[in-house]
Amino acid sequence: MLLAKQNLRLQKIITAIAILLLVLKLIAWQMTGSVAILTDALESIVNVVAGLIGVYSLYVSAKPRDYDHPYGHGKVEFISAAIEGSLITFAGFIIIYEAINNLVHPHPIQQLDKGLVLIAITAGINYLAGAICVKTGMKNNSLALIASGKHLQSDTWSTLGIIVGLIIMLFTKIAWIDSVVAILFSFIIIFTGYKIVRTSIAGIMDEADDALLKKLVVTLNNQRKVNWIDLHNLRIIKYGGTLHLDCHLTVPWYLNVHEAHVEIDALANLVKKEYGESMELFVHSDGCLDFSCKICSIQACTVRKHPFEKTIEWTMENISTNSKHRI
Repeated sequence: MLLAKQNLRLQKIITAIAILLLVLKLIAWQMTGSVAILTDALESIVNVVAGLIGVYSLYVSAKPRDYDHPYGHGKVEFISAAIEGSLITFAGFIIIYEAINNLVHPHPIQQLDKGLVLIAITAGINYLAGAICVKTGMKNNSLALIASGKHLQSDTWSTLGIIVGLIIMLFTKIAWIDSVVAILFSFIIIFTGYKIVRTSIAGIMDEADDALLKKLVVTLNNQRKVNWIDLHNLRIIKYGGTLHLDCHLTVPWYLNVHEAHVEIDALANLVKKEYGESMELFVHSDGCLDFSCKICSIQACTVRKHPFEKTIEWTMENISTNSKHRI
């Protein structure tokens, strides 16, 4: 809950910054009449709308779980990111339209030097805010913050490209450079929007996170306990900043309920040490069967039916199967 409040507070700050930058860019556009600067301002309008959507989504996701939402409200962050990604993509196409229109009907540009100074200031603020957003989002597993941060960073790179193009135009006096620069960087904006939408859809559909699963498998293999004979049917589901992990842990069949729970607690402590309180575990304990002897390395076992042959190393593939491993 503390992380959720931290995410919401940061998103409010980001939204306030987006409003300030929009005002600066509109002033720069009014001063210069540059279509490239206008397209940058149009994207900032999207930043403001997306920021407001992000604030609402983080407000909802921070609500405690209830009867209607037993896993919490974190999924709303995926919806927020999908809307933001769609808005970014839409802004990219608007930029292309305005740039082509400016090629056909050129607008006079004035006070370009002063406009460039204002735009450069917005680029610096954008990048810093975006970097903080992405870093906090990664730390707190918040897709909404990550989406906002990447949006701001993409806005920074497009702004820098526009600045370079306008500087060239300032010295060469070639008017069409303004529109060409806008078109080139609109494709970067569209691609960024696509990636955000793709990630959000993956979250809504509970698509497997290969990077997260790979990291978890490495941790489990490196710190495996002798009584953890097997691990299977492992699944990770994201609900905003919360990760839910389900798995089946095979332990010696002769352990009583308390002893089996000790092994489950050890597994839970290991995972939470790596991922913090953002990870929730639902572990089902299984008793070993006769065929488990061949992969069990417990040396003092007095009820062994078969000699130990080898330990099966857990991988991203075999740890997800819905059956006990055997040789």
